[in-house]
Amino acid sequence: MNRQERIQQKLSEALSPLHLEVIDESHMHSVPAGAESHFKVVVVSEAFATQGLVARHRRVNSLLREELGSGLHALAIHTWTPEEWFDQAGLVPESPRCMGGSKAD
Repeated sequence: MNRQERIQQKLSEALSPLHLEVIDESHMHSVPAGAESHFKVVVVSEAFATQGLVARHRRVNSLLREELGSGLHALAIHTWTPEEWFDQAGLVPESPRCMGGSKAD
């Protein structure tokens, strides 16, 4: 099982999301091919209904603690309740360009 699949499994089991995207953005950074070091997660879950943004991010970081300690370098986290998700028409912010040694330089 690769890192992307492990992240999906951990978030799915813990948060029962209505919508989940785990996007490997490593190719956008100066890392070796197959590094699996930079990810964006989009999680829509009723589990976030009573939590503010910081608590939601802490929860995701806690669930992925093992990955963060073993090579996951960067994690962009987008968390919404189903109501928030529908209110914004399911639009997810684009990730910014890498500013630290981008392959595009």
